[in-house]
Amino acid sequence: MSLDVSPELLDSAARGEVSDADFVDCVRTSLPYAWTVISSTVADLELSDGELADHEVPPPSEAERGQLLRALASDAIRGGLERHFGVRLAFQNCHRVAAFRPSAVDGATYREFTSPRGQLLNQSPELRDC
Repeated sequence: MSLDVSPELLDSAARGEVSDADFVDCVRTSLPYAWTVISSTVADLELSDGELADHEVPPPSEAERGQLLRALASDAIRGGLERHFGVRLAFQNCHRVAAFRPSAVDGATYREFTSPRGQLLNQSPELRDC
């Protein structure tokens, strides 16, 4: 799934003049499911005192799963979302999205979530082909 880039934004990119706000707006409109998952996870984090909030509900279809993969596998998209929301994002199993407070990055909870052990413990047979 590619981003739906307007001709105006493409022209700006060709000139080297793309703001984070314009880029993030393109991501928001192009990947609405991913945007909803990430923004709701960040909202959950803001309402808590914890170091992280996560979303573990599998997407309803492969199209939505593709949006999450596109958003979180792209360094530019992920970085833009992290800057926009002021969090560090982490990802497991093609659908588990976590938002961490910047102060939690490199702490024990973050290291555990992003570790090989954390990934292995988050496996299940029904997610094998996700």
